[in-house]
Amino acid sequence: MIYTEEHIDTGNLPEHVAIIMDGNGRWAKLHNQPRIFGHRNGVKAVREATEHSARLGIKYLTLYAFSTENWNRPKLEVNALMSLLVETTAKEVKTLNKNNIRLQAIGDLEKLPSRTRKALQDGIDRTAHNERMTLTLALNYSGRWDIMQAGRSLMEEAERTGKDFSEINEEDWQRHMSTSKMPDPELLIRTSGENRISNFLLWQMAYTELVFLDILWPDFTKESLYEALYIYQHRERRFGKTSDQLRVT
Repeated sequence: MIYTEEHIDTGNLPEHVAIIMDGNGRWAKLHNQPRIFGHRNGVKAVREATEHSARLGIKYLTLYAFSTENWNRPKLEVNALMSLLVETTAKEVKTLNKNNIRLQAIGDLEKLPSRTRKALQDGIDRTAHNERMTLTLALNYSGRWDIMQAGRSLMEEAERTGKDFSEINEEDWQRHMSTSKMPDPELLIRTSGENRISNFLLWQMAYTELVFLDILWPDFTKESLYEALYIYQHRERRFGKTSDQLRVT
């Protein structure tokens, strides 16, 4: 079945969609090309997901672009990925501004190469005025890192203010997460057929609907986005309640 925009209930869209963009390397191998060829073609899928998410009215899109574990990949591939990020950010700023999309980033960004950080910050600064949608790149990111840095930040705050650490609640912790300025994702999409979340947004995905698509990331199209949204919209989100309780409310 090919999903179209007509299959989507625009009155029941998730406010925040997160995507694990998996399968670039395998896609390149299928085409008898080096892995960076897959990453380059994956940029087209990023553009497809971003522009159509914004057009539908989704307010936040977060893409898992580079995990802390990705540093373990061959150095040549890592260097190529960092260069591709610089190149892509510079090229896409004009398109982001045209579509009124703001660029943001989360992760341990200080450990990125200085050239990559500079290009990323330039893109963030040049799109800061946009309001239609926020596109967040998770770079040198891991869910465990995010929880740990929030805990350290909370401890420092408690020492400054004299607050008893035993009084810290979930809202306090949330305030120190890297995603504190956006809602938790209602929908996670992962491509490539892998059925795991790979250390992504662990705190934030407590009640997220997970949709796993059996396609490689460079093959992701607007129809793929519509399919994931269709699946999401046909699930019952109970948040610990029963179906009968939901019908009453």
